[in-house]
Amino acid sequence: MVKIFRSEFLKMKKSTIWLLIFISPILASLTIAFGDQEDWSYAYAIMTLVHAVLFLPLLTGVFSAFVCRFEHIGGGWKQLLALPVSRRNVYIVKLLIVFGLLAITQILFLLGLMLVGHVRHYSGDIPWEMILKGLIGGWIACMPLAALQLYVSVAWSSFAAPLAVNVIFTLPNILIVNSEKYAPFYPWAQPFLAMTPSSGGEGIMNFNVSSETLFIVIIGGFLLFFLSGLVYFQRKEI
Repeated sequence: MVKIFRSEFLKMKKSTIWLLIFISPILASLTIAFGDQEDWSYAYAIMTLVHAVLFLPLLTGVFSAFVCRFEHIGGGWKQLLALPVSRRNVYIVKLLIVFGLLAITQILFLLGLMLVGHVRHYSGDIPWEMILKGLIGGWIACMPLAALQLYVSVAWSSFAAPLAVNVIFTLPNILIVNSEKYAPFYPWAQPFLAMTPSSGGEGIMNFNVSSETLFIVIIGGFLLFFLSGLVYFQRKEI
């Protein structure tokens, strides 16, 4: 697996994918940089609205498509799988790289909040528990989306097609995240719900979503999409 990781990083080294991880944190930071809020919690909530409703789910699809882009060009899959590597490890490494890029995005989101907060001298103590729980929760909530998007990106050679699918399902988030009936079961809404502090404290293990959403939509969705994509990739004719 280590050799596969090295190979993937070499391919991405000169790629524009590293620039994409800054987009959402920068845009989210700008929304509070020129606002009139002076409270950490309120600033975090505003940044989350910009970051998690649209950009974070969209970036999940972009990262997944990017890690497969090189293999879809010029017979890259044949060259890669001709090496002494297993398809299972190749698929898992690509998924882990997507998880890693999402984690870096969340860290940059935190740095943006801290930078603006300290420059503007926000009052009160920093609510570290709320912020860290939201960032980790949002990252975990992206996992089923990453697994699904990687599945689609492996199956379709077109770079634009998986992104178009992701955009189609992400845009309704603007309406669905406000629905108590549909939001808990809509995968693209989970990053926002997980990053938004729960007022009632009903989340399992202090998670910001209900146990039903956590186990069925997030964990269940991840296992379904990951295993389906892995089986497809292992049987796919290259």
